[in-house]
Amino acid sequence: MSETTDAITGASILLDEVTKQYPGQTRPAVGGLTLEIPAGSIVMFVGPSGCGKTTTLKMINRLIEPSSGKIVINGEDVTKMDGDTLRRRIGYVIQAGGLFPHMTVAANIAIVPKMLGWDKAKIAARVDELLELVSLDPSIYRDRYPKELSGGQQQRVGVARALAADPPVLLMDEPFGAVDPITRQRLQDELLNIQSEVQKTIVMVTHDFDEAVKLGDWIAVFDEGAQLVQYDSPERVLANPANEFVENFIGSGAGLKQLTLTRVNQVKLNEAVTALPGELASDVLSRVQGAGQPLAVVLDKRRRPVRRLTRRQLSRLQIVDDTIDESMPVVGDQATLNDALDTMLVASSETAVVTGRRDAFLGVINVQTIMEAISAANAAAAEAEGDAPVGLNSGAIPAIAIEGALAANGHDGGNTSEDLQDVEEPR
Repeated sequence: MSETTDAITGASILLDEVTKQYPGQTRPAVGGLTLEIPAGSIVMFVGPSGCGKTTTLKMINRLIEPSSGKIVINGEDVTKMDGDTLRRRIGYVIQAGGLFPHMTVAANIAIVPKMLGWDKAKIAARVDELLELVSLDPSIYRDRYPKELSGGQQQRVGVARALAADPPVLLMDEPFGAVDPITRQRLQDELLNIQSEVQKTIVMVTHDFDEAVKLGDWIAVFDEGAQLVQYDSPERVLANPANEFVENFIGSGAGLKQLTLTRVNQVKLNEAVTALPGELASDVLSRVQGAGQPLAVVLDKRRRPVRRLTRRQLSRLQIVDDTIDESMPVVGDQATLNDALDTMLVASSETAVVTGRRDAFLGVINVQTIMEAISAANAAAAEAEGDAPVGLNSGAIPAIAIEGALAANGHDGGNTSEDLQDVEEPR
């Protein structure tokens, strides 16, 4: 559930009775799917393997051509557009970033801008801007090759490349499925931080329901043939699954999954004493004691946390240095309370350092704060209200009008094709 702080630059998408029928198959891979994806939102496609969610994703940029139906992006029927032209307007991210191994990071990011005829100075500036956006120092990473990067770094570069030409739509196919759990959490947080700045329309396929709850503004649960079983907010999918299929897909522990509905930036953080490298340790210790705090957080010149120093450690030092503590528990402010709690447990710590945009220090979160927020999150989920976007398959409801449903949901109908009708019962 993305926090919007800047102007939306994403585009609305409407799949209008889209079908994909492969030759020789008795059932369509995707059957008559109508799906509204609001501009600037993150929509997660989930469901069992082979249910058609990746096929649906790839039809949006026509890596797979639909057999019938329309795909409308910001009012334009893109099924009539040249496929290559369309794909240059849509970012696409796959596992491990899909980077070209013989090209540097900068060259990988610059591929689409070069195709579009950007000049070298503009491309170079854009590459550095995007590396900063995905928290990779351009001076360190722009000339490296993919083999010199970790899996998480490759994925960040893949996101940067997808955003290079500033596309309104970003498609992501299991982007974080090939990395370890800790890296996956950090990449998820980074994506949410990026989204808070760029406000694109993001459609992502995942097998991980927890990931869908954490990232999605809306979750589309598919069964075989891309039959849309439920399309709603994460809160309502958890609190009111549409049927037994959705219940089984969510799995056990639905109540615990409510922890993923509240983010760190939605709770009050605790303040902490901060210090800069080069300060006298005795001065920092005095501030820590005066504030009644157990430790100080050392920040670099860009206000990024590098280590924590307890009172005992400060008493043994003369000067605060900038040694990086890789084991320090750190969570982004876009992380969920579940992520924060996991981070503390792994570090055997009752607190975690919280960072925001560009990894800048924001404060500290502790276990008590999380416990107090759990009750509030559960209560809020039970009372959640609001209309979901339109989502259905042909024959799921009487053929009565979709346009009216869009208007009822607060949309202007500008992304519908001319022959859409009103749907009085969109769900």
